[in-house]
Amino acid sequence: MAEQTYQTHKRYLPIYHFFVEPVLALNIVAQTLYFFRYRTLFKAWAIVVAVALFVVAWMARSMALKAQDRVIRLEERLRLMSILPPDLQDRIPELSAGQLVAMRFASDEEVAGLVERCLSGELVKGDQIKRSIRNWRPDTVRV
Repeated sequence: MAEQTYQTHKRYLPIYHFFVEPVLALNIVAQTLYFFRYRTLFKAWAIVVAVALFVVAWMARSMALKAQDRVIRLEERLRLMSILPPDLQDRIPELSAGQLVAMRFASDEEVAGLVERCLSGELVKGDQIKRSIRNWRPDTVRV
């Protein structure tokens, strides 16, 4: 895999993002068109089922991402406990889940500075943290 950067860190699962989602979305459109052509209770039900299938696929992905974020938060708390100075270690609980998840891309050398900036209110959102990272630590085993 090529070197990971802010521009290339987003993960797309081709079979999900470029096949499953579009097919399920097009199915909703097709079922809606069929309903307007043949207004029957069965066609209305087909729209409901098409929407349910899309929601199931979307929820499955979001649940996997939520579980992954929980693991990342734990990993980052453990990493921060081992590399931050004692005064910052006591303040780890003040970091938000989004900040911890974004921090995973920061190298050990720059993480203390980023934590200080987060705690001072300078970096609030995960995207701000990711944009501030100079020494990118790739995460290639995520969902």
